[in-house]
Amino acid sequence: MKDSLDKIVNTYNPDAPLVQASTIPSAWYTDELIFELEKQTVFSCSWQFAARTDQLERAGDYVTTEIAGEPIVIVRGSDKALRAFFNVCRHHAAAVMTDPEGTAPQMRCPYHGWTYSLEGELRGTPDFSEVCNFDRAANGLLPVEIASWGKWVFARIGGRWLPPDKSGNQFDSVVEQDLSNQFLDLKLADLHWLERRRYTLNCNWKVFVDNYLDGGYHVPHLHKGLDSVLDYSNYNIELGERFCLQSSPMTSGSNNEVSASRKGERALYYWLYPNFMINCYEGVMDTNLVRPLAIDRTEVSFDFYFADVSAAARERNLASIDVGDRIQREDLDICESVQRGLNSRAYDAGRLSVRREAGEHLFHRLLCADLRAGISE
Repeated sequence: MKDSLDKIVNTYNPDAPLVQASTIPSAWYTDELIFELEKQTVFSCSWQFAARTDQLERAGDYVTTEIAGEPIVIVRGSDKALRAFFNVCRHHAAAVMTDPEGTAPQMRCPYHGWTYSLEGELRGTPDFSEVCNFDRAANGLLPVEIASWGKWVFARIGGRWLPPDKSGNQFDSVVEQDLSNQFLDLKLADLHWLERRRYTLNCNWKVFVDNYLDGGYHVPHLHKGLDSVLDYSNYNIELGERFCLQSSPMTSGSNNEVSASRKGERALYYWLYPNFMINCYEGVMDTNLVRPLAIDRTEVSFDFYFADVSAAARERNLASIDVGDRIQREDLDICESVQRGLNSRAYDAGRLSVRREAGEHLFHRLLCADLRAGISE
């Protein structure tokens, strides 16, 4: 298997400058070996969006999620500290917390009633008194690394190839100082979550990320409404070590419905490696989490935030979400078309636009570094 992975991964040249670069080869979007390696490297060892901080304000608040196929629970402890654990009972592996979110005084497995404190310590083991050599202290829930930033909580589970202490990928290095300073200026604390919408796409997760990072290349052709409010000729791309900011001046626009919900001086589109996006307009923000379900199936979760979430603003906010929904459905169709083409013998790789696709080039190089590191372990 290693020889096959080596062959597939090494067909891409990450050292080629953008003017000479091509995309990653089509096999990276269609080969199951690459997909499994990504779960163990890219998704296990990167910081993944796990919850919103507003979901975890009180002691006992919890959120369940999944990262690289692993069930995770994030909980606010009795001491008010945030913690994350593998949501796997140490007895017979059932999920301890089964609801998407909630509040509980303790964590109790529904299978055999094993009970854990909010700090993950094993407290209750019904009908277990006669078991010999059982170390209760060693059978608490297994912890997961966690970090909070702004409105969001991120977790990292580590992997067989790249455990956290070897990855050199601490959260502070991922969220670079320049990025943090930009977010302070945006005053995101004034925005409030309203709604989540999920979309399932029949494509590889990287197809969606590529589409997001193409520097607005597809906007005039695919998103006529959005194109009417963006100054495409002055679309700008800024690269960090592990993030990309795409931005565009806003215009008054010819589409009244879109211009009513997408306004301000600039549209800001942030991408954090590998799969989290933050889209900001005046008084409006949405985040996108891209989660691989299979080699050719992806879930994208959109969380929508607004400055005013009162009943009086509800109709206006829902109209803004509907605009986002139409844009997403346009992307859904083209991403599925791309996936079909990636399976064709007629395609292997394509060249990148120097003017538009620097973000995509960064994504592919970071991805290659993770995959190569995984193979070498």
